Amino acid sequence: MKFLVVGLLVLAVSFVSADEKYTTKYDGIDLDEVLKSDRLFNNYYKCLMETGKCTPDGRELKKNLPDALQTDCSKCSEKQKAGSEQVLRFIIKNKPKEWEELQAKFDPDHIFLKKYEAEGKAKGILA
Repeated sequence: MKFLVVGLLVLAVSFVSADEKYTTKYDGIDLDEVLKSDRLFNNYYKCLMETGKCTPDGRELKKNLPDALQTDCSKCSEKQKAGSEQVLRFIIKNKPKEWEELQAKFDPDHIFLKKYEAEGKAKGILA
């Protein structure tokens, strides 16, 4: 379940630079603040779903989320991986409708869900 763990949902956690690693430029974003604020959360969500405007960090997230999912977040720092898990836990528990819609957009064939299911259950992210 690391699949939205990585990007999303990362909600501004993992963004790619021209190098082989994601940039740490946005690592200072306070994820707790984003997740506690419906306004901030919805801005990132709408950006990912292409129903709203994107901030520069939101554009990077949307652009690079597919790569992060496909590469098992191999370009993520440890902080980005931890942030991804934090965001994923929050969305699954508190925003089930948005979680379903994000899955439909970024993993319609459940490829990543299947790939990361055991890991998600082991970490308590998935039931």
